[in-house]
Amino acid sequence: MDIIVDQLIEEFQLPLHNPVLIFSLILFIILLAPLVLHRIRIPGIIGLIVSGIIIGPAGLNILEKSLFVDVFSTIGLLYIMFIAGLELDLNEFKANRNKSLLFGFLTFAIPISIGFPVCYYVLGFDFNASLLTSSMFATHTLVTYPIVSKLGLSKNLAVAVTVGGTILTDTAVLVLLAVILGSHNGGLTFDFWLRLGISLVLFSAFMFLVIPRIAKWFFRKLESEKHSHYIFVLSVVFFSAFLAELAGLESIIGAFVAGLALNKLIPHSSALMNRIGFIGNSLFIPFFLISVGMIVDVSVILSGPMALIIAGTLTFVAIFGKWMAAWITQIIFKFSKGQRKLIFGLSSAHAAATLAVILVGYKAGILDANILNGTVILILVTCVIASFATESAAKMIIRNVDDEESLHLSYRAHKENILIPIANLVNIDKVLDFAVLIKEKKSTNPLSILTVVPNTSEAEKTIIKAKEGLENYINEATASDTNATIMATIDFNAASGIARTAKEIMADIILLGWPQKTGFLDKLIGDKMESILQNTEKTLFICDFEIPLVNHKKLILIIPPNAEFEEGFAIWLHKIAKLSIELSVPIDLHSTEPTHDAILKFAKDNKVTLNLNYAHFNDWDQFMKLTEHIGDTDIVILVSSRRGYISHFSQLDRIPQRLERSFPSMSKMIIYPQ
Repeated sequence: MDIIVDQLIEEFQLPLHNPVLIFSLILFIILLAPLVLHRIRIPGIIGLIVSGIIIGPAGLNILEKSLFVDVFSTIGLLYIMFIAGLELDLNEFKANRNKSLLFGFLTFAIPISIGFPVCYYVLGFDFNASLLTSSMFATHTLVTYPIVSKLGLSKNLAVAVTVGGTILTDTAVLVLLAVILGSHNGGLTFDFWLRLGISLVLFSAFMFLVIPRIAKWFFRKLESEKHSHYIFVLSVVFFSAFLAELAGLESIIGAFVAGLALNKLIPHSSALMNRIGFIGNSLFIPFFLISVGMIVDVSVILSGPMALIIAGTLTFVAIFGKWMAAWITQIIFKFSKGQRKLIFGLSSAHAAATLAVILVGYKAGILDANILNGTVILILVTCVIASFATESAAKMIIRNVDDEESLHLSYRAHKENILIPIANLVNIDKVLDFAVLIKEKKSTNPLSILTVVPNTSEAEKTIIKAKEGLENYINEATASDTNATIMATIDFNAASGIARTAKEIMADIILLGWPQKTGFLDKLIGDKMESILQNTEKTLFICDFEIPLVNHKKLILIIPPNAEFEEGFAIWLHKIAKLSIELSVPIDLHSTEPTHDAILKFAKDNKVTLNLNYAHFNDWDQFMKLTEHIGDTDIVILVSSRRGYISHFSQLDRIPQRLERSFPSMSKMIIYPQ
């Protein structure tokens, strides 16, 4: 026993040296840091860098910089730059190339023009350090692009211009990096410029003329060997990085160019792209972000005012430079205030390319620890500011769009598809009754009743048993002239099975039963309902009917501000209006005036008769007062919103639990619009 204890003590001596234990620790951090920080709305990239600071030599000294860490860190750095080149939309760039080129020039030149004098004269850096640091201000990473995509503005001209400008500014910064390193190592002689010019020409010719032809041949010859495709792509990335070093460039330039060279051969929605993103985002890139945190020395930041002054100055200059570029772009192209704010939000986040440039400069001895630490703080601040700015700008643009057709039903009624996942048979009859009432009679698709069974050796028997249990309810649905079908799928996780099936059958609406009570661990790592919300974008009804539907006397409809701007507004409103008509019950509406006006416009445009009683409501801190006059035969219908969407605000996330605690035996429904 003593031997085992002594061995454990030896293995856990700090810093850790056992590669298996080190790898296990890194994986646990990659797993848990984003999950925990997601709960408090902190971007995962920040959590991983902070984790690296904590476990690094300057933190708790759990890990030290080693060859093992350096190898994975280098792979992650190259992977980031490769994906940056691969994900750029070259077609979008071509369509708006003149505007993108001008914005790319502005967002490159303005931050450098502001940053260089500040670094050289104010902060007292030498010439190379000033130029390299100011070039870092010119980079940007499209960290907030998913926000724009989620809100349906990815086709907006301001977005296209910003995305296109990313190609120019990041490429220019990487070429400038090569020049600065050349100057640092031997001076900008004629031989240097000649070698750099020839190297760039030969390297570009090989990457853009030879590599795509080899890749096409390889993908065609080994079409069925899907795993080989990924290995081939990975080989190209690292070989390109090696060739870039031979050419006197940085390896990150080679990885970035490899992404551009393979861009057209790897569609963004392909299985290969999914594998590239999955493995990179799951392992290599998080490893790199943790290693960046390990380099940070907190004691340097806390050692005196100079470190904080440098960090504050770098952050201010980075934000101001990007704002100026966005403002001048707005003036030149006559963009709206919302579009200017959107350009700033998309282009102000510093992450991947910034880390790459600063890390290379730090390792080359051009930059010191103060600049590295200040850059990490800059990344933390700009990612947060960019997130808020992008979301605010996107909502501003949506509000200002005057689209007269926006309140018409946007999907074809004869193709409507409703998915009903069943976890247990409790109250399934009431959920099916609700589905039958709201289903479009013109739709040729049956109601799809889904059961997800665990992937075990008993899976087939479980499917048969589940189907047999649902047969009686199918008969009841058929009796009402509504077709229904039973579906079964095997998955380790019920939520992923539901999300996958919803995509496979292209469901318009998903009906779910009320979630069961969850424990602390479920709340920490995300329960089934939250997982479904994150992985599906369709209209979601979460239902809890305590009495038969026909016994209800009133619908209490509570809607948040800006709900009329959500894409699925017309869909769920049409279903609630249909339910009101089918049950012959009135709707008591609680919302703001603009939402009320939008509902009346919807009714007029779609020739829907609404039995509506309206009361103004916008005090969500006093939400529970609305429920004081609700009877046992009423249905409370709360229209909520997914996080990040235009009508979402923090109180909405807490109301379902408050409803459950206060009215466990009352009929209620929560709607998450498409």
